[in-house]
Amino acid sequence: MNPKKCEEYVVEMESDKILFADAESSFDYAEFAILGVPFEGTTSFRKGTRLAPTSIRKESYNFETYLFDHGTDLEDVAFHDMGNIKCEGLEEMMGGVGDEVGRILQEKKFPIIVGGEHSLTPPAVSKFGKVGVLILDAHLDFRNKYLNESNSHACSARRVAEHVGVGNVLILGVRSMEKQEREDAHDLGLRYIHANRVRELGIKRILKDLLWNRIYLSLDMDFLDPAYAPGVGNPEPFGLSPLDVKDCINVLAGKLVGFDVCEVSPPFDSGNTSSLAARFVRELIASVWNTR
Repeated sequence: MNPKKCEEYVVEMESDKILFADAESSFDYAEFAILGVPFEGTTSFRKGTRLAPTSIRKESYNFETYLFDHGTDLEDVAFHDMGNIKCEGLEEMMGGVGDEVGRILQEKKFPIIVGGEHSLTPPAVSKFGKVGVLILDAHLDFRNKYLNESNSHACSARRVAEHVGVGNVLILGVRSMEKQEREDAHDLGLRYIHANRVRELGIKRILKDLLWNRIYLSLDMDFLDPAYAPGVGNPEPFGLSPLDVKDCINVLAGKLVGFDVCEVSPPFDSGNTSSLAARFVRELIASVWNTR
C-alpha cells in the first residue's frame, strides 16, 4: 500500500461512508457499479452481515491497484461505488436491490453487490431476464419457507429458481441441507454438486460444461472452508479454497453479467474474510475488464 492510500485509509476507518478502494469514477462514466446491502434481517445463526459492506470496503485499501497476473491496473478501470441502500426491513431491502440493479443494468453497467445476507440475490437476479445463475454456497438454500419467511436467506436458491427456471441454476460446493430440501431439489430438478465432488473433478472441469452465454455469479463466502473464511454467518467445515473462487471468476469472466458476494460476518474474525471478499471483487473487475 502506498503512503497516500495508507493515510487515507486511517482517516476513513473512522467513517461509515467509506467507499471501495480505487472506485474513483462517476456513475455516468463507470463500467462497473458497486452497491452495498447492509442487511441481516433473516439471519439464522450468527448476526453481523449488516456490517459486511463497510468492513469489505475498509479491507479493499490493503491491495495494490496493479493485478500483475492480469496485467491490469485498476486505476485504468472505471468503476463507481454507489454506497449502501437503506435496509430497515426485508421488503425495503428487496425493493431497493431490485430498483438499483435495474438502474445499473438500464445504464449498461456491470452490477457488483456487496452484502449482507443471501436474501439479496433473488431481487437482483429478477432484473436480468434470461440468465444462468451459478451459486457458490455450502448450503442448498432451497427451503420454501424458513421460520415462516419465504424470502429468508435459507430460501434464496428456491426464489432464484422461480425467477430464472430451475434448469438455469447450478449450485457448487454444497455440504449441508435439510432432508426436505434434498427431496424438493430432486423432484424439481435442481442441479447441485457436493463440495467433495467439486474437489475431485476440479472446478475448471465442471465449468467447461456450462453452456449458458450470460451468467450471474453469486458467492456465499461460506462456500470456502472456515479455515480460510471463518467470519461468516453459518460456517460449514470441509469447504473449498479461495483459489477455486479465483478460477471460477477467471474461467467465466467473458460470460459474467452480474456478481454478488454475501454472508460475511465481520465480528467473527480479524478481518480476513472481509479481506478475501474485497480481493474477489477486485479479481472480478480485472477479469471481466480484460474480456471487453
